[in-house]
Amino acid sequence: MSLKLDNFLLVDSNMQFSREYTEFLKKHSANEESQIIAAGDNSRHLLKMMFDNLIKDYCYCDFANEISVSELATYLNEHHQICGVLISSVDYHLANKEQQFIFNSLHLVRYILVQQQDGSFEYEKLTDKANVNHLSCNGALSAVGEDIEASLCKLDS
Repeated sequence: MSLKLDNFLLVDSNMQFSREYTEFLKKHSANEESQIIAAGDNSRHLLKMMFDNLIKDYCYCDFANEISVSELATYLNEHHQICGVLISSVDYHLANKEQQFIFNSLHLVRYILVQQQDGSFEYEKLTDKANVNHLSCNGALSAVGEDIEASLCKLDS
């Protein structure tokens, strides 16, 4: 399956996997700049990937911490228009129920990445139910605070 990966979020829960995947993308792109945004808890690794032109942007996120994921969603809603999320198949399938809930809350469009023996990658669309909430980075809730603020302003008038 071929995907247009503009503004996809890569969950960087495995540094080696993320690096191999982004290097694979760079090698197979016609000298186009990466449009991948990566998020994970190793800022040094993410920054190095950005300087190596493997990703477009990065954001710190501890995916085990709901507050950190909520902050990631806020950042992405304000600065990027995320089109989908990429998660390592191994990380998704080894995650506990709480972690899978967080992964399934990131976006309505989610793909798991499976590394092939030949060094290529296969995409499998996640069919688990997506959750739209404060952890979502697809912009669905980005105007909620503005709506509440506008309503309060009307009450004050």
